[in-house]
Amino acid sequence: QVQLVESGGGLVQPGGFLRLSCAASRITFSIYDMGWYRQAPGKQRVLVAVITSGGSTNYADAVKGRFTISRDNAKNMVYLQMNSLKVEDTAVYYCNAVRSTNWREYNYWGQGTQVTVSS
Repeated sequence: QVQLVESGGGLVQPGGFLRLSCAASRITFSIYDMGWYRQAPGKQRVLVAVITSGGSTNYADAVKGRFTISRDNAKNMVYLQMNSLKVEDTAVYYCNAVRSTNWREYNYWGQGTQVTVSS
């Protein structure tokens, strides 16, 4: 069974930084597009950043210039470097792996890691 395990969340002051990690197992990691999503209390889960199997990246407007997504295919890892954190970045952050073929979509989620930005 595919597993995605996030780590690196925690409590940080505004302006601070965190690096989230997601370890993938039982998956052909390199062929999946990997993403980070977040869900704040009372809100829907939204896309934060995505990195394709080919290495292209895309970011939500709210995090552009502050967050960086990267992947290490040799280690089956995806990362989210979060700088200049704001109170509104507070959320549970989820790792996602997705791959589409002609006949189905493979979509997996981690359990989430809490990020709290507060003074």
